[in-house]
Amino acid sequence: MDANEIRQKFLDFQISKGHKVIQPAPLVLENDPTTLFTGSGMQPLLPYLLGKEHPMGTRLTDSQPSMRLQDIEDVGDPRHTTVFEMLGNWSLGDYFKKEQISNFFEFLTSVVGLDPNKIYVTCFIGNEKYGIPRDTEAAEIWQEVFKKAGIEAKIAEIGSAAEGDKRGIKPGERIFFYDDHENWWSRGGGCETTPIGDPCGPDSEVFYDFGEDKQDVEKYGLAHPASDGARFMEIGNQVFMQYRRLPDGTFEELEKKNVDFGGGLERIAAAAIGSFDVFRISLMKPIIDKLEKISGKSYDTNTDEMRVISDHIRGAYLLASQGLTPSNKTQGYAMRRLVRRAIMRALDLGIASDFLAEIVPIVANNYADLPDSILTHREVALEVLLKEEKAFRQTLNKGLKELRKMAKNSVILTGRDLFKLQDTYGFPMELSVEECYREGIKLTENYRVEFDEALKEQRERSQTASKGMFKGGLEDHGEQTVKYHTATHLLLAALQKIVSPDICQKGSNITADRVRFDFNLDHKMTPEEISAVESQVNEWIQADLPVVFDEYDKAYARDVLKAHGQFWDKYPEKLKVYTIGDFENPVSREVCGGPHVEHTGVIGHFKIKKEESSSAGVRRIKAIVE
Repeated sequence: MDANEIRQKFLDFQISKGHKVIQPAPLVLENDPTTLFTGSGMQPLLPYLLGKEHPMGTRLTDSQPSMRLQDIEDVGDPRHTTVFEMLGNWSLGDYFKKEQISNFFEFLTSVVGLDPNKIYVTCFIGNEKYGIPRDTEAAEIWQEVFKKAGIEAKIAEIGSAAEGDKRGIKPGERIFFYDDHENWWSRGGGCETTPIGDPCGPDSEVFYDFGEDKQDVEKYGLAHPASDGARFMEIGNQVFMQYRRLPDGTFEELEKKNVDFGGGLERIAAAAIGSFDVFRISLMKPIIDKLEKISGKSYDTNTDEMRVISDHIRGAYLLASQGLTPSNKTQGYAMRRLVRRAIMRALDLGIASDFLAEIVPIVANNYADLPDSILTHREVALEVLLKEEKAFRQTLNKGLKELRKMAKNSVILTGRDLFKLQDTYGFPMELSVEECYREGIKLTENYRVEFDEALKEQRERSQTASKGMFKGGLEDHGEQTVKYHTATHLLLAALQKIVSPDICQKGSNITADRVRFDFNLDHKMTPEEISAVESQVNEWIQADLPVVFDEYDKAYARDVLKAHGQFWDKYPEKLKVYTIGDFENPVSREVCGGPHVEHTGVIGHFKIKKEESSSAGVRRIKAIVE
C-alpha cells in the first residue's frame, strides 16, 4: 500500500466511523501572523478545539499538508522533512479514549496491515505537583486492545527520556509511562507552562519498531519509544483534552472533552514498507530515482544531497501550487530558500544545468490525488519554479564573477567579503568557500566569525527599520498618521458593506502621507466599487461620528459585541475594542490597540489613489487624506 492509498484508506476508514471529511487548510494561513506555514494538522482546527462549534459536526477528519522550516537543517537524516502530511481525526465532545485508541489500532493493523507485535505506545505518568493523575485509563485500554490481538502488554514506568536511555526495555514491556515533557499537550508545553484557561491533557503516542539492529546504542543510548535513533519512529499521537488550567494554577476536568489525533502519512507509509527511511516511500522514491538517472550517482553514496533535493522541491511545488511565488519577504523568502538549497545540493551531485523541468512533473504526479481546493494553481507551479531556477542560475554566475573580481583586488578575502556576496548577489557563503578552495583564493582564518558578525549587524538594521510595520503598521503616532489609522477602520467597514462581508485585513502600512491597505479578494475591484467605497468612507467622515474605546473580556468582545478580529485564539483575555458610530448600531467595531481620533470629522477627505494586486487572492488599496 503506497502513501496515496494510505491517505484514502484513512479517510474512508474514518467515514465508516461516522466522521465528516473537511477540506485541508492551505499551507499559508490567511489569518494567522504567528507562523509562516501551517505546521500541524490540528492548527486550523484550534478554534473548534477551544470551544467553537464546527458546522460539520463533532466527528471530523482530514489529511493536512504541513510545513516546518525549523527542521530544515535536519533534513538529510532518514525521517526529518520540512513538508509532511498529517492524517487527522477529531472528536469535539463526542467519543473519547476507548473509541479513539481501538480505532487507530484497527486502522494500523487491519487496514494498513502493520504487524501489531511491532507497535509500542506511551502514556502520561501524571504530575503530583498539579494534582493530575497518571493516565491509567489509556494504559488499560491499550492492554485490552493488545490482548485482543494476542499480545500481553506489560507496563513500564520510564519517567523521562534520559532515564529511558539508561534503562532501555525489559522483556514484554509495550506500554510506557513518561512525564509531561513527552506525554502532555498544551499550547504552552508542559503542565507548568500551560496557559490559563486553555484546554489541555495527556496524550498517547504510537511508535513502530524497525528492529534492534537499527539502534546505535553508543550514540543514542538504549532503545525505548521516546529515544533518539532509528529503531523506534513515532507514527501517531492521540491528544486527550480533558483538563483546563485555572487562574490559581491548578487544573480541573472539562465537562466537554475532545480528542485530537495526528498521524504522519510519510511515517505510516514507511512502516508499511518496513523501511525506517521515509525517503523510500512512494511520495519521494520516484524523485530520487530520477536524480540517480540525471546525476549518474547512487542514492546510497549521495544520500544527504538527494534527500534534501527531494524534500525541498516537494515543499516548493506545494507552495507554488497554492499560489505562492518566491520573493525576498516572509513566506516567499522561505520558498526561495527551498528552491535555492535544492539547486545548491544538485551542484554537489554534479548537476550544473537546469533540472527542475525533469523533477517537478514527478512531484506533481505524486500529489495528483490532493484536492484542487488546496492546490489551486497546479497549472502554473512548474513555470514558477523554472523561472526561479533560471534566476538563481544567473545569480550564481554573477556571484562567481564578483568573487573572482574581489580575489583580484585583495590578497585575502574576509568573512565580510563573503557576506557582501550573499547579501548583495544572493551568492551563498558555502559556495563562496568552495569556490575559494577550488580557485586557490585565500580566506582569513576567522572568516566564519566575520561572516556571522556582518549578518548579525544586518539583521539588527532590518529590525530597526521595520519597527513601524508592527503595532498595527503605523510609522509613528503623529496626528496625521492617527487620522489615517482611523480611516483604515472606515475603509475596512466600507469594503465589507459594499464589496463582500467576508473581507478582512491582510496587512497595512500607515505613514503621515498615505495608507496602504491589503485585503482578501479574488478579483479586481470595479471602478463602480472603488467609487462606492470611497464615497461611503467620506460619508462616515462627514457625519463626524464618535470614536470610543474600552477594554473587554475576549469572550464578551467576540460573542456579545461581535467585534471584528482576526486572531481570537491569539488575543489576551483582556483586549481593547474601538467603536465608530452609534454604540448599538456601529459603523465599525474592531479589536485594536489604537491610537485613533476622537471623532471622524477631523480626518479630512478620503481619496483612493490606486487599487491593485498584492499577491494571489490579496488586493491592495493606496489612499490619501486631503
